[in-house]
Amino acid sequence: MDADAPHAVLSTRRATRTTRAHTALLATRSFISGALLTAGAASTLLAAGCQPAAGHSTQSKSDSVGRGDSAIVVMNAASMTKALTIVLDSFAARTGIQYQIEPGASLEVARRVTELGRRPDVIALADPDVFPKLLMPRYTTWYAVFGRNRLVLAYTETSRFAREITPANWVSIIQRPGVQVGRADPNTDPSGYRTLLAFQLAERYYRTPGLAAGLLASAPQRNVRPREADQVALLQSGDLDYIWTYQNLADQSKLRTVDLPPEIDLGTPADAATYATASVRVVGKTLGDTIIVRGAPILFAVTIPSVAPHAAAGARFVAYLLSADGQRILRAGHFDALSSPFVVGTGVPAALEAPAH
Repeated sequence: MDADAPHAVLSTRRATRTTRAHTALLATRSFISGALLTAGAASTLLAAGCQPAAGHSTQSKSDSVGRGDSAIVVMNAASMTKALTIVLDSFAARTGIQYQIEPGASLEVARRVTELGRRPDVIALADPDVFPKLLMPRYTTWYAVFGRNRLVLAYTETSRFAREITPANWVSIIQRPGVQVGRADPNTDPSGYRTLLAFQLAERYYRTPGLAAGLLASAPQRNVRPREADQVALLQSGDLDYIWTYQNLADQSKLRTVDLPPEIDLGTPADAATYATASVRVVGKTLGDTIIVRGAPILFAVTIPSVAPHAAAGARFVAYLLSADGQRILRAGHFDALSSPFVVGTGVPAALEAPAH
């Protein structure tokens, strides 16, 4: 193990503040500099069993059968799977802790816990708002925000009108007859409802009444997939010409992109107030329930659920994920990790929250 243990820098916010606080924090860069994990604490977290170990567990049906005390189940938004797996591999090599990663759409992941009774050790989602709306306070009382993203319109060199599309004409290009545009399901994936929010923002930005409806019609229900990450293969095979996706997924797959105006792409903290003018309604905790989602800068967050069978091992991984080493690995995997991750809520494990400095 390295003599210099990684530091995980966390800021704290109380449970009375919701995800709306994230946008203000990012817009002003006013992260509280408390909760600095000391080198000694980080060393303790990574101390046990530093022999290299294979990362993936072969268990897939149960998050407790056959795992022992040195394995963790990580349920995560599919859009961060590639980068997260690299971090998990590094963590496994340092600690000897095996892992099982179970990707899915963020709302789907939350419902595995609330409806199917699953008990993961770590939950990482593509929208922090999912925690207070679906998982708090019964399944967790806190979450750490650690990454950000933006929406792009991705395509390949074989997409229809690939040689013509630009940031100035994308609106008309994707509405042309025969052009196939894909998007994620807003009832399962934050990318799906963020795409609908972007449609509303585009209508206001371009001052074109009815544009949101036109963009929705250009990406019909037959081109909707449960997970945002599922669209990439359809784009690469030529079944779709364009997809609404995250910047990190486009970069990982080396796709071409149309960069949207910051007032539309949900990636600029300074435009948080503009984003908040858009809203959509999606399925809530149950199929008969709905929740309203408002526009906000795209953020990613992680927690250790209260039902975690191996909470201590989960805390060790989250500490590593939020550390300087974890951030470096995430960025190398085309994931935009925050240099100052911060916590919202109470009951944060002592390993992650040290006294303020």
